[in-house]
Amino acid sequence: MSATGEVTAGRPGRGRRVILWRHGQTAWNVERRFQGSTDVALTETGVAQARRAAGLLVHLRPDAIVASDLARAADTAAELSVLTGLEVALEEGLRETYAGVWQGLTHEEIIARYGDEYAAWKRGEPVRRGGGELETEVADRAAPVVLRHAEKLPEDGTLVVVSHGGTIRTTIGRLLGLEPHSWESLGGLTNCCWSVLGEGARGWRLLEHNAGTLPEPVLGDDV
Repeated sequence: MSATGEVTAGRPGRGRRVILWRHGQTAWNVERRFQGSTDVALTETGVAQARRAAGLLVHLRPDAIVASDLARAADTAAELSVLTGLEVALEEGLRETYAGVWQGLTHEEIIARYGDEYAAWKRGEPVRRGGGELETEVADRAAPVVLRHAEKLPEDGTLVVVSHGGTIRTTIGRLLGLEPHSWESLGGLTNCCWSVLGEGARGWRLLEHNAGTLPEPVLGDDV
């Protein structure tokens, strides 16, 4: 990141990877309640999801793990920590979007009470959902955390970032240099699935999105 706060392209010749892993299922996920920064625990299913995913991600030989300090992300990260022996660095900057009065409401309740605001957000307009954070503000706090930890990796190293669906989407958008109004075009992440960014000569590339299996080599890219 530059002194002006802009994300700069990765240095040529580096092969670092960042795996952005969404937390496991919570009761509010099942009820389709907007969690935001509310600290909601994993369900038993969520713990099982985290354990299964950790059993796959360990084979990618991560060099470091960083996670949101909210319990659902921290507890998901802990499953990978057990298998790798790596300590999890907890970061408040990786929390989910603060969404004010939307937090705790179901999807249907939000549309019924704040339909215009919801529609504007879906159109890609800058909206403080429920009086909370803008998506760009979430990226402003989360992307630098990811970059700071990625800079500590060895060449060809792998960082696992355990966070939340909205925060992961905005972080990917920022690191790829996409315009904020287009971030919503990145599809959502299933509980305990992940996206993979790889660093190349022209910066970060989206290698996988909403994955739940180990990556296969790309053969004949662009040909």
